[in-house]
Amino acid sequence: MMADMQESEQQYCYRYPHPAVTTDCVVFGYDGLKLNLLLVQRGREPYKDCWALPGGFLNIDEDAPDGARRELLEETGLRVTNIEQLGAFTAVDRDPRERIISIAYFTLMRVHDVQGGDDAAAAQWFPINKLPPLAFDHRAIFEQALERMSHFLKLKTGNFVSDDFSYDEVDMIYFSTLTRG
Repeated sequence: MMADMQESEQQYCYRYPHPAVTTDCVVFGYDGLKLNLLLVQRGREPYKDCWALPGGFLNIDEDAPDGARRELLEETGLRVTNIEQLGAFTAVDRDPRERIISIAYFTLMRVHDVQGGDDAAAAQWFPINKLPPLAFDHRAIFEQALERMSHFLKLKTGNFVSDDFSYDEVDMIYFSTLTRG
């Protein structure tokens, strides 16, 4: 019995270090005139008071898309349905706390009221051409998401839109991705 217990406790112990996993959400919001990006102001170190993409650590019992949706809800109050996986961001020094790999997602929706929650001191929409400096590698994640969304909008493909938009609105949003306006 004791041997089984020791074996069970050591079953998931590894002698090699391994990274933590987070998710980040690039949420584009259209207000009828311009394209915006949803950011949260960090309430904790590292980068306390800096602006960042909503996101955080995965729980041990959830998959990445569910974790992204949960973090977005906790930090901003937004519920989204459709999110598209952008990619994994794996730079060794992307986070000063420890070795962290982030799986980023993006979505497009209409601008909704948001409020900072959990470890986010505030949540706010910013026009994509007037973004503040961003924490971590979030500027690079935003740039890649904007490029991917532009491509999907041009082709009218993808499963990343969380609200209904007319064809004219999709064209205006696509133009905004090209002009950053």
